[in-house]
Amino acid sequence: MGAIFQSLGRTITAGVVLLIVIALLVGAVTGTWIKADYGWWTFFMRWLHVLSGVMWIGILWYFNFVQTPSMPKIPDEQKPAISKVIAPTALFWFRWAALATVVTGLLLAWMNDYIGSALGLQKPNTAIGIGMWLALIMAFNVWFIIWPNQKKALGIVHVDAAEKAAAAKMAGMTSRFNTMLSIPMLYCMVAQQNGGF
Repeated sequence: MGAIFQSLGRTITAGVVLLIVIALLVGAVTGTWIKADYGWWTFFMRWLHVLSGVMWIGILWYFNFVQTPSMPKIPDEQKPAISKVIAPTALFWFRWAALATVVTGLLLAWMNDYIGSALGLQKPNTAIGIGMWLALIMAFNVWFIIWPNQKKALGIVHVDAAEKAAAAKMAGMTSRFNTMLSIPMLYCMVAQQNGGF
């Protein structure tokens, strides 16, 4: 069992196997087996959307609630571990999770035939539309403001000290802006199906 948890790949594989076992058990107990019809595929796309969204917002909140506030407390000789190892890896998953969330969300809206009305902020899809626009702004920020500036701040792209400091500040402020947007964005996403507006 310990070997499963010593590898991220094996852990994820075990999670997928566990999901399949649970689905089969639920099907056996309830007599409702998974039918790979259109409804199931839209559900599956929603699951992928939520999964990638949890990773995206989870990493965003990790940066803002854990890493950034902790940096002043870390001794200078230990900071390279964050800036050279942890932050680049976290930023990799952060930006690709943002893209996956947007792509799966747009596909889900298209599959459920509300993409036009949501993006147009029309009833009855106004709430989800607001959430979609907030997520699109956030994803734009990730790819075109945060990531280019973080490359400078982390030394992936070499710039002088003043530009590095300015890039770090811009990346940090944009990350905080995205954290602010994540609160109403998540509310709007949930509100659409649950009468929050």
